[in-house]
This record gives sequence, structure tokens and C-alpha cells, in this order.
Amino acid sequence: MKSRTIMTMVFLAALCMVTNAWAASYDIKEMTPEVKSALDGRRSRFEELKSLKAQGAVGENNKGYVEALSGNAQSVVDAENRDRRFIYTTIVSQNGLPADALGTVEDVFAKVQRDKASSGDKIQDASGSWTTK
Repeated sequence: MKSRTIMTMVFLAALCMVTNAWAASYDIKEMTPEVKSALDGRRSRFEELKSLKAQGAVGENNKGYVEALSGNAQSVVDAENRDRRFIYTTIVSQNGLPADALGTVEDVFAKVQRDKASSGDKIQDASGSWTTK
């Protein structure tokens, strides 16, 4: 339960960072059942994803999504990325942004994910190169 609370706080902090870095008014305006489900999904797989990152099987790419780098992590990666994309598109939609703003949201979240990655995690920089933090 403590890790879920921490994950929620981290996600909300990431949203705040996105909105502060991008524009103070862009965030999730309405907590719909679908948004809640996406957030719950992310919380439920947080520990597994953290473990896969520590093993080097999963990394944070430069578009705000996780990527399977080795091993058998594709189902976790697919579920995580589905929830992240839903959250990103919801931010765009609920804030009345043009469709091409999705790329900006993804880029901002990618930076947040790189910045908060743990030592030893694989991250992809803006140029596409993979490194270990």
C-alpha cells in the first residue's frame, strides 16, 4: 500500500512538473473512470516494472514510454504504455490542445521519467542513444 501511495505522489508530481514546465493550466481536468483505471493500472504494475528496470530488461525511452530491452517483459510494457498513452491523450483532449501537442506531452513526460529514473536504470536520451543512469 505504501508503494501505491508513493507511486501516486510521484505521478502527481510528474503531472505538476509537466504543467509547470509546459504551461500551468495543462493537466487532467476531470478524473473520469477511464483515467482512474489507467492510474490504477500504473500503480498495480509499479513494483514489477521497477524490478524489470533494475534487471535491465526494461528502459525509459525518449518518447515517454517504457521499452522492452531483453527478457520476457513485453506484456508489462504493452500494458504500461497503453495506460501512459491514454493519460497523455487525455491531457491533450481535456485541455483542448491540438492533436500534434501529444508529441510535446510525450517529450515532457520522457524527460520527467529520465530525471526520476533510479541509478542503474536504462534511459534513452533525446538523440536516441541508450545509457545507464
